[in-house]
Order: sequence, then C-alpha cells, then structure tokens
Amino acid sequence: MKVMVETSAHHVHVSDADLEILFGKGAVLTNKKDLSQPGQFACVEKVEVVGPKGSMSMSILGPTRKETQVEISLTDARKLGVVAPIRESGDLDGTPGCTLRGPAGEVVLEKGVIAAKRHIHFSPEDAEKAGVVDKQIVSVKVDYNGRALVFGDVVCRVSPAYALAMHVDTDESNAAALPGTVDGEIIL
Repeated sequence: MKVMVETSAHHVHVSDADLEILFGKGAVLTNKKDLSQPGQFACVEKVEVVGPKGSMSMSILGPTRKETQVEISLTDARKLGVVAPIRESGDLDGTPGCTLRGPAGEVVLEKGVIAAKRHIHFSPEDAEKAGVVDKQIVSVKVDYNGRALVFGDVVCRVSPAYALAMHVDTDESNAAALPGTVDGEIIL
C-alpha cells in the first residue's frame, strides 16, 4: 500500500495555560496553514526554545493540547544541548525539559522534549485496507533522487481523527534525499 510521506520540522505543542504565559492573558493560536491531519494547523505564533547549549525559534502547532511538548530532530537536540529520547507524541515521562520564551513570558518545562518516533496516521478504514492495527510496527520504502531507503520501526497509529500520512523528521528526510511530500510503500 502506498502512503504519503511528509517531513515534520521541529515544532512545539502548547497547553492553554502555557499559551497564556507565553503570549498573554486571553491569547489564542492563529491558523497560518492547515496541516494534513484534520483540525491540525501551523500557527503564526512562534517561541524561542532554549536549551543548555543554544536556542532555536520554533513554530507552534495548533490546536492547544493538554500538555506542552517540543518535537525536535536529533540534530536539533545537539544544538540545544539536550538528549531527546525517541518517543511517540505524548509519551513524555522521563524526558528532558527546556525553556520556552514568548513575547509575554517564559515557561520552564521540567519534561517534554522528544524526537518523534516515525509513524503513520491511519483512519480505521485505511488501517483495514493496509492490514494493520494500532501500535503495529511496519517498514516503509522510499526511492527518490538515487537514495532509496527503507524506514524500519514505523509505528502505526489508528484513530477516526486521523488521515493517512507518514511523518518523519528533517534528519530522516535528509537521509533519504526527500524533495518534500512523497509516496512511500508500506512493507508489512
């Protein structure tokens, strides 16, 4: 089965409480661009992510979440000076923290910095067509620009809220010389 493979650059998800600290009382996220997942969007708002060795400006993705989280590549982790474990989104226990700076204030996170585990979003219908179930591990082959690569250890995430798409970070995308959004082939 074919799947659209998208590169997910570093970004931040914020809670309502942290959004107000960073941008002021009553702050709301401003949709700059809709993303492939229904209801998800890149925001106009950005924050400075500060680690022990450096800092980077990062976009916020909306809508707000229950818990603030920072998703970076392993190259970004070196620049910031943090050891970001490879985790699924939301799996934040035992992860390092950082400082977020916005125009109205600063939030010191005790945890929440991860390198997102490569994954495929499936609707239940798409999962059935592909013959996969939630949390199943698969591989995905891409072949562009003479740098064919098989991504192993890809977690399948199934929910009625999802649209079919695979997400890799910028390091992974660069390793395969992906020119942007491309098609990959799921290997069971």
